[in-house]
Order: sequence, then structure tokens, then C-alpha cells
Amino acid sequence: MKIGVLFPSLALIFALAPLAARAQGTNSLENSQVASVTAVAPPVINAQPVSALSTDELSARIADAKKLLKANAASTSLDSVTLAMLDAQTAQFQLLNLTKEVYLQRGAEAIAQTSLGHTARVSIERANGVNTAVTVYDTTLNRQLLPLVVQYPIERQGKLSEMAYYTSAHPALLSSSLVSEGKSYVRTLLDNAADNLRSEGVEISPEIVDIAEHLCIVEHTDHKRFVAEDRGALFQEILSLYALNQPDTFRYSISTAGAGGMVQMIPQTYQMVRAQHPNVPLEADFVTGMRNHSNALTAMLLYMQDTWNGLAKSEDVQDALRSGLATQAELVSAGYNSNPVRLPLYLRRGGSEWRSLIPAETQMYLAIYGSLDHLIPLGERTSNQAGSTVGKGSSAIVAARQNLSLMNFRSSISKLMPVLLSEQILESSSLLLRSVP
Repeated sequence: MKIGVLFPSLALIFALAPLAARAQGTNSLENSQVASVTAVAPPVINAQPVSALSTDELSARIADAKKLLKANAASTSLDSVTLAMLDAQTAQFQLLNLTKEVYLQRGAEAIAQTSLGHTARVSIERANGVNTAVTVYDTTLNRQLLPLVVQYPIERQGKLSEMAYYTSAHPALLSSSLVSEGKSYVRTLLDNAADNLRSEGVEISPEIVDIAEHLCIVEHTDHKRFVAEDRGALFQEILSLYALNQPDTFRYSISTAGAGGMVQMIPQTYQMVRAQHPNVPLEADFVTGMRNHSNALTAMLLYMQDTWNGLAKSEDVQDALRSGLATQAELVSAGYNSNPVRLPLYLRRGGSEWRSLIPAETQMYLAIYGSLDHLIPLGERTSNQAGSTVGKGSSAIVAARQNLSLMNFRSSISKLMPVLLSEQILESSSLLLRSVP
């Protein structure tokens, strides 16, 4: 989210004693050597498959890995990270050190010794701070390991600011059940936030909650990867992150515009929402509020509902909805990413070409939304609530949204592609998320 303008108005936890014993013994980082980059192409290996874990088992193992890493935190330098990995066949953990220089180099291949004395080959699949994805192959055992958690020292002004613990969407962890778990996590939190607001006397329409659910994915879709990679896999990766990290998901993510956390809201917008809704108990501190998913989603829903309430009063908006020139989802999403006050003007001046008048970044934003809607159906919310803010043409809006076609999406993308592929546009986008370096 770049600009915001309000309209007026695991079970299976190991015993701590065995964990401590492993931390002091064979899993001690004293036995692990920091890896260095190797320019030698890795040989072709017939690796044994990684045993699949259920989402509950994976969650439990991640919790165990964090405990093990925290027991070894004192031995981590500011210039290195520590990976906790699981041998799914033996249920043994191994720790491995990498320099940040290696860890943050996409495509790097590194050889390192693990805390068990094994030799491991690490491939950096995607480099993105705490959210760096890797594959790890234990050459001693001749099989892949499951990368579970990275211990990542966040440095500011040469000093340790925070020790981050995060699970990326490593290829070895991904599964359809993880994607479903991520969907459930986001939906449950949004529904709870809407229910809590209702108890405070603030109604959030189900259509707004539905759009917000989409934006929780759209906001974290990297533009370059969206253009160049499998979009369905990219969306599934984001949902998997929600399942793997839950309350810590995107805790360390910031945009080039300074937007933070799960909902990518900037400080000015957050403070405006608090001022507009003094009776809603939102966290006073921006960083604290954004790192609390329930609080952040509450602010997001309030802002989106206020935005829609303002837009719905415009005759230009109502005309566009009735004629099918725009949908509620498009307008609310565009308003979340850019300045909603300008949308009626774009509609009046541009007519059927109004999308060409909005910022290029917002055009991409809507393209991502349309692709998500087509590739990863999230399911509609329906309600007969009195006072729904959809306004005139409600059923036409919903019908138009449901009938967004792949043909229209491809046509829109083909027109925008020369602009979207511009390095300047991509690099300046507030949605190109960066984890804290």
C-alpha cells in the first residue's frame, strides 16, 4: 500500500531436556563451519525423497527448531545466519552456518559442515533477507533435509537490533495442505476482525472483507516474479508463508514506500484510521500495530470500508458500476494502493479506458488481483446484512466481479506489458517487498 487518503466522514513438542542436550552436544554450532561459495557445478545426485510431514507435524518441528536455535543464539555473529534443518527419516535436527554474503546471493551453491559433522550442499533458490528460500542436500546421508527455520541477526548501525526467526517457503516444505492452511489462517483472522468491529458498532460489509482477503496476497506479490514466473505457484507460496509463520508472517517485510507488515499500511494512513475511529481500540504504536495481525487487519478493514463509503457517494462511480466499466473490487483495490480520491476523476475522464489513467504500479496491482481471482479461488462471502454499503447496483457489482474473464485479464496485461516490464517502474514499485537486510 503506497498512499492512503481517508474520505471525510504444534503439538508434538520435544521435551526441553533432550533439546538442551542436543544443543550442547552433537547439535552444537561449535561443530559447524561457516560455508563459503563454491563455483564448482554440483554433481547430479539421485537424492532420496523427503518424507512428507502433516501441517501439524511441521508446525511442531518448526517450534522445536526455534527452541534449538535460541539455545545457540549466543554463538551467531552479525555477519552470519544459522539454518535449522530436519532429517525427516531420523527426526534429527542439524544446524548449519552461512555467511550473509552467501545466504543473500541468489543462485549461490555452498558447501558446509553441519552440527552433526555431515557435509551439506546448500542452494540459494531465492534471496530475500529472512525470507530466503533454500534447498539443502546432506551428502553424507545422500538425501535432502528439510530447512525449517533461519536465525537471522537484524543489524542496525553496526549493532544487533533483533534476532529474527523465520520459515521461508522452501521448496521441500510446500504442499497443497499448507496452502489450504494459509487460506484458513487469513480468512479466520479477517472474519474475527470483522466480528470484533461489529461488536464495537462498526459494520464491515462482506464484500469488503472478501476484497481484503485478496489484498493480503496481492500486497506480497513481487512484481518482477509475477511477470516472469508461474503465477499460481507464486500465490501458493505466499499462502504457504502464512501457514508456516502465522502471527510472524511478513513481520520483517517493508516496502520501498515504508509500508509494513501483513497489510502493508504506511504510518500516516494508520494514524488517520485511528483518528477516524477513536472508539476502536487500535494499538497506538505503528510498528507494534502492524506486527499484530489482528490489529493490522482491523485497521485495514476500517480503511477499506471508509474508502468504499466515500467512493459509493460519487455519481461517476455509480455510473461506472451500473455500466460495468468498473467493479467494486477494482475500485477498492485501486484505492488501497493509490489515492482513492482521484478514482472518480479517472472514471469520468477515461471512461472504458480509466485503468490507463491510474498509476502504472496500480495497474499492475489490479492485474495481480485479477490473476489471483482466476488461479486461486478464495471463495465468496455472502450476507443479507442490512446496511450493506455496496449501494446501488449491488448485484450487478458482484456479478461483474464474478464474471471477470481470463480473456479480459490477458488483454489488460498485453496492453500494460511494455510499461510493466520497464525496469524503472518495477524498481520504484512500493510492492516490491524487501525484508530487513
